[in-house]
Amino acid sequence: MLKRVLKYWNKPNHAAYLFVAPAFTVLLLFSLLPLIISFFISTLDVTTYFSNIKFIGIDNFIEAFHDKRFIRSFKTTGLFILFDVPVGMLFAMLVAALVSGTGLRDKFFRTVYILPIICSSTVVAIMWKLFLNPNVGWGVYFLERLGFPKLAIFSNRDLAIYGIIFISIWRGFGITCIILVAAMQGVAEDLYDAAVLDGAGKWAQFWSITVPGISSTLWFLFITRVVGSFQVFDLIYTITNGGPNHSTETVVSYIYSVAFNTDNRLGYATAMSQILFVIILAVSIIMYAKMISQEKEGGNGK
Repeated sequence: MLKRVLKYWNKPNHAAYLFVAPAFTVLLLFSLLPLIISFFISTLDVTTYFSNIKFIGIDNFIEAFHDKRFIRSFKTTGLFILFDVPVGMLFAMLVAALVSGTGLRDKFFRTVYILPIICSSTVVAIMWKLFLNPNVGWGVYFLERLGFPKLAIFSNRDLAIYGIIFISIWRGFGITCIILVAAMQGVAEDLYDAAVLDGAGKWAQFWSITVPGISSTLWFLFITRVVGSFQVFDLIYTITNGGPNHSTETVVSYIYSVAFNTDNRLGYATAMSQILFVIILAVSIIMYAKMISQEKEGGNGK
């Protein structure tokens, strides 16, 4: 019996399952199984402490679509995505073009730019919250010296979300920049040499050669940044906790508040998280399909 078992698993196509099994087990236990359980919880009226459990079907989902605070959190999340993703990527792409060389100066700046990503989001949030504090913050002091009015940015409902967007861009552009630098260094030098012979300038080379040459990387970064922005939480929780007056409350921060801070309504919070999951999945599929379509068109020379 033992010999038959060993003979079966000794075949390469069978042994492959043994190498995949640990990763699949982790995926099953910590991703797929919780996802299935969460769908069941979303049909219950249950507290975070699993007391007073009552099956209510789709009532949580119906309530979510009529929850003005939930809808407003989607608008705030959309505003965050609208500014964080394109501005962050454009800024990172321009910086990457400036430091994509192999010289010592470029290597030094690439090292400096990636430093913020080493720190946790909580540390970065606390640092900027103190830096822009209207009473003790150096940043506010320097702005005053330059002639700007004294602003309590994170206490202003009109400015707080833009302050958080700025911090998110500042923290994330470094890793985006490094990935783009690696992609740019993979573009064939012959294309630039031919462009120079044709009289193309630096900007023409950048938009006509560099950008098309790194399109796959741009799509990858775009998709991951959009998905990440949908789930923004840590910066907002640490800096404003959704305030002032819920002006910085994103979908995830509202879900967290419902589940753990205010009502302890785990069933309702889980239903909202399922709605967010479906939206992120749909957006990801659409963007991925668009990326594949563009790559096929490029490969066919269209």
